[in-house]
Amino acid sequence: MSASRINQHPILNFKRGRKKTFYFENKLIEGYENESVLAALYANNIRILSESKILKRRRGAFCLIGKCSSCLMEVDGVPNTRICITPVKKVNKVRRQKSLAKPPKISCFNARKPKEINTDVLVIGSGPAGLYAAIYASKYGANVVLVDENPFIGGQLIKQTHKFFGSKDLHSGIRGFEIAKRLTKILYKMRNVKILTNTSVFGLYDHKLAGAYDFEEKQLLKIKTRQIVVATGASERFLVFENNDLPGIMGAGAAQTLMNVYGVKPGENALMVGAGNVGLIVSYQLIQAGVKVVAIVEAMSQIGGYLVHAAKVRRLGVPIYTSHTIKSAHGKEKVEGATIIALDNRFREIPGTEKYLEVDLICLAVGLNPYSQLLAQVGCEMIYVPELGGLVPKRTRYQETTIEGIYVAGDVSGIEEASTAMLEGGIAGISAALKIIGVNDKALEEREEMIRKLEKIRAGRFFDKIRKGLKKVLIDERTR
Repeated sequence: MSASRINQHPILNFKRGRKKTFYFENKLIEGYENESVLAALYANNIRILSESKILKRRRGAFCLIGKCSSCLMEVDGVPNTRICITPVKKVNKVRRQKSLAKPPKISCFNARKPKEINTDVLVIGSGPAGLYAAIYASKYGANVVLVDENPFIGGQLIKQTHKFFGSKDLHSGIRGFEIAKRLTKILYKMRNVKILTNTSVFGLYDHKLAGAYDFEEKQLLKIKTRQIVVATGASERFLVFENNDLPGIMGAGAAQTLMNVYGVKPGENALMVGAGNVGLIVSYQLIQAGVKVVAIVEAMSQIGGYLVHAAKVRRLGVPIYTSHTIKSAHGKEKVEGATIIALDNRFREIPGTEKYLEVDLICLAVGLNPYSQLLAQVGCEMIYVPELGGLVPKRTRYQETTIEGIYVAGDVSGIEEASTAMLEGGIAGISAALKIIGVNDKALEEREEMIRKLEKIRAGRFFDKIRKGLKKVLIDERTR
């Protein structure tokens, strides 16, 4: 086993499955059937995945959830394949794309007639919001199709090893990956739910039709539906600094995926950029995985995350530099070091305060952007709201957008946390089901109870920004 693999972990037990070999260019690579191609390459110390076509600069992994272009490779003759969400299981040959991709002579889209699927409710995305939407729509009698482009359902929950805060009915005191197992178990028991993994929805055509592609079966899908819940989550933000494209610079969530889902160390010595909850939590999880966190830097004058998370990493000797940022990354083909620098109260660099750190991993925890492209494509009214993370759809308190029959839930409707995503998913799922089954007093009562819980959570002192953002997006359903 490669030294990059995690053999012992205080919380996780990795079920990698059987060994599976494949060729990376001319080299035989040993991986496991339950891991992604990217994880297998990383475990074999292959960090350079591509290079820029004009400047010929090396590029490495960044998001690991299929939402960026950093890991596009040719897999078994198919170019532009996202190896971060492509399982090793059926792969034979992988190679870097040294020039512009050439599509196969026979397009996989027109090789076979599209397969038609009919359902009452289509849920796109299987994170906490999508899982709740599917559970509650099916609970009240709707037939549901749940689609996710990853090999498994659970979204970001599957890589969360910390215990959640909040109320017991929203799984407080339970680790994120265990919550995902609970919800997945519920869904697989529901006879009126069909789950499609390794499947990407590429277009919506009003609230009655979606185009999708099943990558495992190489099959184009035409999904006819009566209601749609979009729960596509968010993508990680990038940051501008010198050499910010070196392999070894990745989103904090990508590091989580490597170490907590696939049991592969993303590096040996890490710098974390951002001291919000994500930066603090992932720093602690890096230490659990055997990675040394050299430092955490935060541009603000105060730590943005909960102090309990900051205390945990400080007790382990990790310095947190507030009013600091990363100035540059160093290395020829991959990260070998980083320079951090102090900032004044106007976020300007203070000359002479540079500090060099010897690291091979730089994690960016600098926020998320709602992954709202499908909503914009179908014509939902969108608005840029900084307090909610970026471009989000206008919607009612029942999570319905300006297009009747299309609902949103979770980070795609505004960056918050898992508990609010679950509640939004439940509200959206019940709302969609009500359009199918008609008036149902129990469903209406449960939906109102979820709305009350959501409002109670958002009344907290940490949600000032969220409340401000919501005033810009909420529309009165009576005026629609």
